[in-house]
Amino acid sequence: MKKNAISEDWWSVILGFFILALASLGIISWIPKIRSWTLNPLEVLGLTDIKNVILTAIFLLFTIAIPIVTEGKKALLQYIIGFPLLFILSFLAILISEQITLKNWGLEYVIWALLLGLLVNSIIGIPNWFKNIIRTELYIKIGLVLLGAEILFQQILSAGFRGIIQALLVVTIVWYFCYFLALKFKLNKSLACIMATGVSICGVSAAIAAGGAIKGDPKEVSFVISIILLIALPMIIIMPFIARVLSLNDAVAGAWIGGTIDTTPAVVAAGELYSSEAMKYAAIIKMSQNALIGLAAFLLALYWTFKIEKKNGKPKPIEIWYRFPKFIIGFIIASLIFSFLMMPIIGNNAVNAILSITKGFRAWFFTLAFTCIGLGIRFSEWLSIKHRKPLLVFLTAQIFNIFLTLVLASILFGSEF
Repeated sequence: MKKNAISEDWWSVILGFFILALASLGIISWIPKIRSWTLNPLEVLGLTDIKNVILTAIFLLFTIAIPIVTEGKKALLQYIIGFPLLFILSFLAILISEQITLKNWGLEYVIWALLLGLLVNSIIGIPNWFKNIIRTELYIKIGLVLLGAEILFQQILSAGFRGIIQALLVVTIVWYFCYFLALKFKLNKSLACIMATGVSICGVSAAIAAGGAIKGDPKEVSFVISIILLIALPMIIIMPFIARVLSLNDAVAGAWIGGTIDTTPAVVAAGELYSSEAMKYAAIIKMSQNALIGLAAFLLALYWTFKIEKKNGKPKPIEIWYRFPKFIIGFIIASLIFSFLMMPIIGNNAVNAILSITKGFRAWFFTLAFTCIGLGIRFSEWLSIKHRKPLLVFLTAQIFNIFLTLVLASILFGSEF
């Protein structure tokens, strides 16, 4: 597993830029756009939509199969057999999320992907060979490389230094609060680190990055991701409601939502529930935090190498490179290319057209990942005694995050703003 971690990171970069290149060249312009429906989902699925869904399935199957070929014929065969079921569950999650009432409630595709995975795992279970298809980290890492192209520096700066100040303060203060609280509860340092990074920066993406930087236990990463997703669900509805009760202006509400909810789709959904203007601020704040993933991964690699593991002898500086999550490099390079190369050369409209395609594929990769998370969760284990302390720590840190961010958002984005 650890030997293949770097290879998996590099594959995520290669495949991410492969998709970005194809989208930029207009080769994969057929990504399906499932429209909202009321009673019958077939009312919005025409022949063209069905054809595009099938093309997407084939494209994803062959794209993801590229690194699996290196694992041997057995792994490839298992993947080819099992992938259609994973894709169907993911497609159903996206389709359900477009039901107009559920969409208005802010129940995004990632939540339905998680629930469908849980349902299948709870009712019929999954065979051992199917676990070869559950490649959560690979799917998320590819999605994160694609996300980098969407995080344009111009957008982040549009909220001025206030958004950046809030992101830096929230990330720093909440990270230390959660980390040292976890140590007080006698959790191991790797779980404390992954949890603190997830709750302070941007949830799933940050937890994956932290796990890669410190070479953490994949089970700990999956556990933190599960908590993040399950807690994000009620926050989507509760936070806009509280913001209305408090009569927050759009900027404060958006900055508060963007700084506390731990998944980007959930942030957008919650912001939209409040107002379109709040959604814009929420997205910018969340992108400001997303942009800190690379810095956080680098600092964690430094800290873990020179502080935590120093008992194994004086570590070599090259160890930082070995530990640094390579998909973060892809994330940063994609952002720089689209911000300072693509945007000036081909213009805003052309870039937005490309991103409309890559966002669609990012959604598919995230949906595949969250479906895998659901398929891999066993509630009997998740709610066991050994997990009660981590759950309590995470909830406490998230409540602290909510209050801290509300204060900072009110100061930085108050009426004078």
